[in-house]
Amino acid sequence: MHTSRATQTYCVRQYFCTRRRRLRTVMREPLFFPGQFCTSPREDPDHTSALRQLCASRHFIAADHLDGDSLRRGSHSYGPLGTQLKKNILEHWWGSVVMSRAQVFGISTLHQRRGSPTPRERALRLVDRDALLSALRQESLSRQELVEAVERSLTDGVPVRSSLLEGALDQYVPSLELVNRKLPFGLAETGVCYQPVVARSEGTTRPGEVTQASLAWFCSPRTAMQWLDYWARQRLLWWRKFALGPSNFSSSEFEEEEEEEEGKTVKGVRILYHFPWGLEPLETLLGLGDRELLRRHQGSRAKLQCRDERKSVVPHVISVSADMDRGLLAYLYDSLQQVKKVDSKQRLHQRKVLKLHPSLAPVKVALNMGRGHTMELRQVCEGLLQELLESGISVWPGYLETMPSSMEQLHTKYDEMGVLFTVLISDTTLENGVAQVRNRDTSIKEMMHVSEIKDFLAKYITAAEKT
Repeated sequence: MHTSRATQTYCVRQYFCTRRRRLRTVMREPLFFPGQFCTSPREDPDHTSALRQLCASRHFIAADHLDGDSLRRGSHSYGPLGTQLKKNILEHWWGSVVMSRAQVFGISTLHQRRGSPTPRERALRLVDRDALLSALRQESLSRQELVEAVERSLTDGVPVRSSLLEGALDQYVPSLELVNRKLPFGLAETGVCYQPVVARSEGTTRPGEVTQASLAWFCSPRTAMQWLDYWARQRLLWWRKFALGPSNFSSSEFEEEEEEEEGKTVKGVRILYHFPWGLEPLETLLGLGDRELLRRHQGSRAKLQCRDERKSVVPHVISVSADMDRGLLAYLYDSLQQVKKVDSKQRLHQRKVLKLHPSLAPVKVALNMGRGHTMELRQVCEGLLQELLESGISVWPGYLETMPSSMEQLHTKYDEMGVLFTVLISDTTLENGVAQVRNRDTSIKEMMHVSEIKDFLAKYITAAEKT
């Protein structure tokens, strides 16, 4: 039986309307869970397993039981290399947002939040466990009295921030004098927030720590949409700048319904990374209008107004919020390459290389020494180490390791650590000042005078930052 074209059209419209309503319902959630934006069921278990093993063995992530679920949730601590990688990402985010244009200022706010949560937030509280248990153990209390005691204990708990935006909104009024009430300007901050996280394997929800990087951009209502587009372009370009596969980073526009005002929507853009299990948001931009600012500072509108040409207006807020833990995971996935190689004995091996961008790599150079005059070689290594550290170039002192390893084993180790260059100081260095320098990305070894190594590395890293 054939259906009419009108019936088909109606069915198609109903299908997309239903999908749109469901999507909006999902977008109201305060936290995006792993796989929420999954576009395909394809999972690459080999790649994920290789990354998990590398993260643990090379001290990027410190976890007793690091599985795929905990890796996605970010429910882990960072080891030395992971900590430095995260620091590098945060510093470059800060440079791209705060140091790239005038009238963007850094702030630092308390972890404890002020005021009641907005409709888009889900507040978490620090509760005195002993006080709560004491209330629960009082057998003489009636059911109603017990409920009231528990509620008091929860109410007395200290609310903690779930995003950095609230701190920027608090700092808005004090900052007006700094900018002479002139638009636009921005307030930026990085720090830890606390959000409910779902453990998919357990089906439970628990408080989780999230490192955020946030910009609140205050601008004229008439230019708000242009500024949203501007920051969306800038943020996507920034994430792609450090990527080995830029096409895995993309952006997507969306609309989110306001819960308090029916029919009103918030427009936004998400910067996404295509993980093996699907798309995940790294950074979210929202055009909030003036509603959040008015909610935060209830009372006179006059104290919120700024000059926009000849008018006095309450500015609109563009919120930019990045999940830096997920961003770090994206760069780890993006940079891990598994290539086949044949060793000196003609055996086939799979070589793992963490090709992190030179600006993000936790360690830029590893210093090792060959066999020979141990004391003299160590002195050369220590001199070069100090020279590089004084220039701000991070160094791994491989020459201090006591366990004997072949150069092939060391190259495997440093490739998995993401070390850009390996320098070998040998007796040849003592004779004519020339050392062997190996490139992580090409495996090419070349001879270079030790006096040139510092300038070579500095120029290499600087050139990489400019591309």
